[in-house]
Amino acid sequence: MAEYRFCTQWRFDAPLEEVWRVIYDVRSWPQWWQGVEEVLELAPGDAAGVGARQRYVWKGALPYRLSFDVHITAVQPLALLVGRASGEVEGVGCWQFSREQGATVVRYLWQVRTTRRWMNWLAPLARPLFEWNHDYLMEAGRRGLCRQLARPAA
Repeated sequence: MAEYRFCTQWRFDAPLEEVWRVIYDVRSWPQWWQGVEEVLELAPGDAAGVGARQRYVWKGALPYRLSFDVHITAVQPLALLVGRASGEVEGVGCWQFSREQGATVVRYLWQVRTTRRWMNWLAPLARPLFEWNHDYLMEAGRRGLCRQLARPAA
């Protein structure tokens, strides 16, 4: 399997509570995040969301879709959201939230490996394209979140 490690950072001139609320509400992502085609709730989890499971379908700029489930393993309101992915990608995603120099900072760490045979076969040559596609989707998320918050990026 091909392994990938991504670190994305966004800064917003918006209250941390507002940014947290929008990102925490994953079922609304298809409404504002271009590339998120579907989010299905598979299990609700506890009151904080730990144990929740969702199925995501993503479509970036390249002509393929990825479908995977995320099982929420840790929630610290306004600070941390961690999930374990399984399906066409496997690994861990971690959202970190903080206030720095008057801005809300969101960091997303995504450490995954692909399970689709064709992606693993092409990885030695296509890795830069797959990484670019990830960055394309994350930039679409940043722009969509700016619109959803009705605030500019910091």
